[in-house]
Amino acid sequence: MAKKRNKIRADFRKNRGARPRTGDLTRKFAANEDKTNDAALGERLSGKGELTRKRTVVGEEAHKDDGGFAVLPDLNLHSRHGRVLRVHGLSSTVQADDGTIVRCVTRRLLRTMATDQRHVVAAGDWVHFHFDASSGVAEGVIERVEPRRAVLSRSSRGRQHIIVTNVDQMLIVGSAAEPYLKPNLIDRFLVTAEQHRIRPVICINKADLVERADLQPLVGVYSRMGYRVLLTSVRTGQGVDRLRRVMAGGASVIVGQSGVGKSSLINRVEPDLNLRVAEVSTESQKGRHTTTTAQLLPLAGGGYVIDTPGIRQFQLWDIIAEEVAGCYRDLRPYVSLCKFPNCTHTHEAECAVKDAVADGHLDARRYESYCHLRAGDLE
Repeated sequence: MAKKRNKIRADFRKNRGARPRTGDLTRKFAANEDKTNDAALGERLSGKGELTRKRTVVGEEAHKDDGGFAVLPDLNLHSRHGRVLRVHGLSSTVQADDGTIVRCVTRRLLRTMATDQRHVVAAGDWVHFHFDASSGVAEGVIERVEPRRAVLSRSSRGRQHIIVTNVDQMLIVGSAAEPYLKPNLIDRFLVTAEQHRIRPVICINKADLVERADLQPLVGVYSRMGYRVLLTSVRTGQGVDRLRRVMAGGASVIVGQSGVGKSSLINRVEPDLNLRVAEVSTESQKGRHTTTTAQLLPLAGGGYVIDTPGIRQFQLWDIIAEEVAGCYRDLRPYVSLCKFPNCTHTHEAECAVKDAVADGHLDARRYESYCHLRAGDLE
């Protein structure tokens, strides 16, 4: 007996389709006056039709964690499985399990489902797509996006901008100089890594431009918290071999502001990729955007590296103010020791976090980073 297919009522975007407007009613009645009496005197209104916000979808229910879909639609019998390497506009580059590279568009059913995402398909997604090479059509169709894990995303105009999904570790790249180091931006990436359980690795590039002793205080703070910190230089080759070993085997996403040398580091680790790079502006000391979209690049030693566009501002997504302290490894042990259970660790008396800062057990800059993040972006 055939298995009964599940039918689920799914939410769709409001006004997802435009209702055609008839603008020549007067001319039609003038040309056919005899039929005026036969015209309908009323119009039946219904909630169904092209403008409805709900539809019945055949498929299975799924959790909406990390920006996924509430419904996974049923698949075509000839669907293939693969991973999205790159998304550019409405088309995606998908690598099938057998290694075939196919350019795909997204099924309209997925594009019109109600989600908080800017784009429904992201680099790193595991998808099912249909592609018939014998039909002569050069494009496939993505039919379903599998549930995601370890998602790197940020807030963009009130919606979730998913940068990459299904990653194993996050390489947070900063530059010791040109442009100057931004520890607070590193902290924001660390909060996201803690929130989505992604293993973070801090990489301070262009280490040859400053004295090594000047970087030790910052390196010591992050190392004491258990984070792995690498000092690298593309020009001298410092730390490149260690970075290559760290990246081997898994899917590593490289993030950081423009100009810190993300693409240059990838070129040094994997010279055959030959990614486009550019010099930092001498006037503003800011990097020029050479990477325009996140893309998965295969490594000779196995696994992928995901190069991402430079980010100057990283606004956190789906995290409330009360959760921020729990994402700071150094603040976390002191949170439960405060007098008040709802302590914000900013102005209350008998706060264990503030006492730890005063006694020198917590780094003052990290505490200021926490206060700035909590008050500036989340409240």
